[in-house]
Parts: sequence; C-alpha cells; structure tokens
Amino acid sequence: MADKVEGRQATLFGSVRRFARTSGAVGGIAARVAGERVFGIKTDRASHAEDLKQVLGGLKGPLMKVAQILTTIPDALPPEYAAELSELQANAPPMGWPFVRRRMAGELGPDWQSRFQSFGQDAAAAASLGQVHKAVMHNGQVVACKLQYPDMPSTVEADLRQLKIAMAIYHRMDNAIQNDEIYKELSERLREELDYLREAAQMRLYGAMLEDVADVHVPLPIDELTTPRLLTMTWLEGGPLQRWIDSDPPLEARNRVAEALFRAWYVPFYRYGVIHGDPHLGNYQVRPDGAVNLLDFGAIRVFPAKFARGVIDLFEAIRDHDDEKAAQAYSNWGFGDITPTKVTVLNGWARFLYEPLLDDRVRRIQENEDGQYGRTVAEGVHSGLQSIGGVRPPREFVLMDRSAVGLGSVFLRLKAELNWSRLYHEVTADFDEATVARRQSDALAAAGVPPPK
Repeated sequence: MADKVEGRQATLFGSVRRFARTSGAVGGIAARVAGERVFGIKTDRASHAEDLKQVLGGLKGPLMKVAQILTTIPDALPPEYAAELSELQANAPPMGWPFVRRRMAGELGPDWQSRFQSFGQDAAAAASLGQVHKAVMHNGQVVACKLQYPDMPSTVEADLRQLKIAMAIYHRMDNAIQNDEIYKELSERLREELDYLREAAQMRLYGAMLEDVADVHVPLPIDELTTPRLLTMTWLEGGPLQRWIDSDPPLEARNRVAEALFRAWYVPFYRYGVIHGDPHLGNYQVRPDGAVNLLDFGAIRVFPAKFARGVIDLFEAIRDHDDEKAAQAYSNWGFGDITPTKVTVLNGWARFLYEPLLDDRVRRIQENEDGQYGRTVAEGVHSGLQSIGGVRPPREFVLMDRSAVGLGSVFLRLKAELNWSRLYHEVTADFDEATVARRQSDALAAAGVPPPK
C-alpha cells in the first residue's frame, strides 16, 4: 500500500513540476497576446514562438510530437510558431545504466537479466516517450527493447493541459481553425501511445497488412518480454533515413525508397482503413540492401471505411471540378455546415495535396522551387476561412493531413522522381467500402488491436 501511495505521489508531483515549468512560458505569451488584443499593444509573435520553443525544447517530452503534428495542419498555429516548433527534435536525455536496471526490474522482475544472453547498457536510440537498448536472447535472436521513461502518464497529462491553454490562446487570436476536435484527437492518440501492449498489437497489424509489400520491413514484437511500459521486438538492421540521404545516393535508390514509403502508408489506408500517423524521419531506416524498415507504431489511426471512400471521392471531385461531389466528400470526412463557399476554400488545400496524383507522368512531388510554396497555399486557405467565419476540422482529418504533408516532405528531401498518379491508382484499384470494412475487422481481431470507439 505504501508503495502505491508513493507512486501516486510521485506521479502527482511530476505532473505539478512539469505544469509549473511550462505554464510560465505559456502564461507569459498569453499575457502578451491579451495585451495586443485588448489594449492594442503590438507584440512580437516570433519572440513568443522562440520563448515557447525554448521551454518545450528543454522539456524534450511528448508535447514536441504534438508540436510537430500541429506544424503540418494549416493554421492550427501561427506561421511564426510553426517555423520555430518544426525545428524541435523529439529526443530526450538518455537514462543511465543504474536507472535502466531498476526500470527493467520493475517490468520483468529482479532476475530480468537472466532472460537475455546480453543486454546493451547504452541506449541505441532515444525518442519522446522512451529509449531503445539492443539485446540478444538466449536463442541468438537480436532484439530491440524500448523502455518507457518514468512518470510518462503525468508528463503527458501536464503537457496536454498546457497544449489546451496554448491552442485556446491562438483561437482567441485567430478563429479560422476551430481546434477543439484537433485537441481531442491529439489527446486520445498521445494517451494510446503510452500503452506498449497496444503498440505491440499495432505492430503485428502492420506486419500483416504489409506482408506482401515489396521493400518494406516491420519488426515483430516478442510478447513474453513486452509489458505496458516495455516493448521488445526483433532488431532490424538499417541506418537512419536522413543520414542515408546525406550520403547522396543515386536517383534510382532514392526512387526505390520513396515508392516503398508510399506503399507502406497508403496500402494499409486504402485496403484496411488504417494509417500510420507519424511520418517522422526518425521512423524510417534504410537497410543495407536498399529496402526500408518502418518503425514506431504508437500513433496509429483506424478510420471508418466511409472516410477512406471520402478521400477517393475528393480526389475525383478535384480532378473533375465537381463541387457537389467535393461537398459530399467533406461531409463524409466529418466537416459540418458545408456551403459552396466553404467548398471553394477547402478545395484550395485539397488541390495542393492531390496535384501530384493528378499528373500522370514521372515528376518530383513538388515542382515549384519555392521552399515556402506550401505555406503560401496555406495562407491563402487561411484568408478564405477567415472570411467565412472559420471551419472546425473533424478529428479524422488530423492524422490524415499529418501523413499527407509529412510524407510529402520526406519525398521532397529524397528528391524522388516517380509517377505518383500511377502509384495512387495502383493502391486504390478495386476499392470497395464493404470489402475494406471486412478486411479491417478481421485484421484488427487477428492482431489484437482494440476496435475504434
């Protein structure tokens, strides 16, 4: 009982400490924003954004993952905030070996080391929620052990409270995007990421969905060495994608990686209604043979088959200049109060995303050389939304948009030249809503993934 009380106290105190560390910066920005709105005192948004980045960068917790997601949603944040937060890297200071030993004992018992032939004392990789150690099992299997940092539930809850305040402040500054559904979606996905048993099930799901996709590899979870805070999986050989890009590989190799990533994202979506919601460079590796490893299955979104149908319908509406079909597609996505004017504004963003898929030839994902082209398009959409009183994006929009924009930025870095239209039509061929719903239900049950609420 005493241990439980101490644990609850530690969680509470950790939450309070984190709240205190973030609230000063967020509150200070709030005061300056209020001064600008109420008293007409001009303030420097870029300075606000720098302050916020400094605080979040020092914390190096899950809120940075949220910040990275928000930077890909048009106008969820001011451009000054987006520019600063996009530079954050979700890497936390590593836990030292004495601490790792105690944490592993807490997950697998005091004799945990006897369950491995060897266990690397130094972290092989670090991320926002945990760090990875390389180990070898007694059967010779090399594995990766992802151990969650301590006190992460309270960390996430404190971060979410501050995120809610920050998003409410921005909404008072600018109501073009009504972000209450965005907040609900991010909150639910972040809380899910804390459960490594769930991530293990989602890893099994992706292994099954991508089993027949060439050049894509998914690790397998080791169930007997996995707990809610420890995920043990097969070790995949490969190096970071960014380092591989920096080595200046030939175009053929870059195209192969880009095509593999395209299929890794969109085969699951269009055939099962499932998407990997975190297309971050750190979640891909390039293998020695040039194929790709797909990592980190915490942020997975399961959509109704109707939503996937709506994505295809919107593509066809943009292609055919059919505003009535576009309006129906937005309704299927969950956008409310769709008017002809709102369709016109939203189609500006849709054309930007779908444009490479409409062009049936080999090309780069973006041929405009302006590095700010996407931001320029977003600003035009923002102005249009302001003029019609704003829009409330549905929850389903958040990770879908994040995936499209995030994956597109990876293709930009790869400088890949592919026929994106051909790839799109391949993965959407023979799409049938009922078949997707059946496949999804069967795949989730087989992998042990809870059905969507």
